Amino acid sequence: MTYSISFRERIALYALLTSLTSLSIDALLPGLRQIGEEVAVAPPLSTQHIISLFIFGMAFGEMLLGPLSDTMGRKKALMLGLGVYAVGTIIAMFAGSLEMVILGRFLQGVGVSGPKIATRAMIRDQFEGDAMARVMSFMFTLFIVVPMLAPALAQGVISLAGWRSVFGIYLVIAVLLGLWLAMRHPETLPADRRIAFRPKLLFRNGRRILSKRRVTLLIISTGIVFGAQLLYLSTAADLFFDTYGIKETFPFYFAVLATGIGLASFLNGKFVQRFGMEAMARAAFIGLASVGLQMLFASILWDGSLPLVALMMFGFWAFFAIGILFGNLNAMAMRSLGEVAGLGASLIASGSSLIATLFAIGIGSFYDGTTMILAVGFSIAGVSSLILVELALQGDAAPVEAAR
Repeated sequence: MTYSISFRERIALYALLTSLTSLSIDALLPGLRQIGEEVAVAPPLSTQHIISLFIFGMAFGEMLLGPLSDTMGRKKALMLGLGVYAVGTIIAMFAGSLEMVILGRFLQGVGVSGPKIATRAMIRDQFEGDAMARVMSFMFTLFIVVPMLAPALAQGVISLAGWRSVFGIYLVIAVLLGLWLAMRHPETLPADRRIAFRPKLLFRNGRRILSKRRVTLLIISTGIVFGAQLLYLSTAADLFFDTYGIKETFPFYFAVLATGIGLASFLNGKFVQRFGMEAMARAAFIGLASVGLQMLFASILWDGSLPLVALMMFGFWAFFAIGILFGNLNAMAMRSLGEVAGLGASLIASGSSLIATLFAIGIGSFYDGTTMILAVGFSIAGVSSLILVELALQGDAAPVEAAR
């Protein structure tokens, strides 16, 4: 089959496939309280785990679907992921308990890792260095429309048809994206560059990847930054309600903060080839650390209950810094992967997802209805990740050669 997909259509498809992860999180936020009221919630499970254990499922899926994309090709691995995602969506849609909702969400996380990993590997197949960071930044610029609009649209759908209707929308979107990919996009990994799916070989290549200090430290750093965002996503609905009494207008405030990531991703795409991704990332880390520490001191002064305008100001600039980091950290780590882009993307994504989950659950367990925990999360993420990346950049940047 001959494909004639344009560059712009590729970016749009990559953005929408990648945004399935964000959509699966953000569109459900307005329904968390309704889910908690309808299904039995009992410790140790809470509605926070509907978000965090979705990410935990991604960590498992990324470990499998990344290597499979090196073996069977990017498209088939992506389509397999969409199939698993659809199964999890159906389970959650008809769930009668929180445990079943979380099981469905876990499977959704496993499945959504297919689009997440395969699109990164497709980009790595076609672009390198700062050009790759530029493509990822433009992709994130388009993809950021999802968290800006999803909560507001989902709240309207939930008010009309309940939280289960959101899962119906997830299912339709997954099917449509699968059809678009199958009909319009070519395979980017030629057969002669594929790597056999053998456990011993995977272990050897995985060890080669993780033995590079640069890649390992970048995985940890990416996970901590992602963890700070996940901490916010897990607690945002409760925070706005508990501290500010905001419920119906929550999607508006969520969208305002999301514009920080969108603006940053757009500007990063414009300037990364001029200044380089390392300089852009370093500036963003310093910014995130500075905002987090200022937010922490302000939260202490206001006994943990920042004025709403202060929360929005700190949150906007924190997410602006995170938006700069998204494209650059992934590109910096992917640059050293060479022939093992699929497995490498898998290890980067699964490792960072696991670290993010532990970070968000660990710090989120101390949530007390104030802004204090969010400020602590931003502070730790900014300071620790800056140190880790500086250490990573001292490591060998040569591409990993695959064992065959």
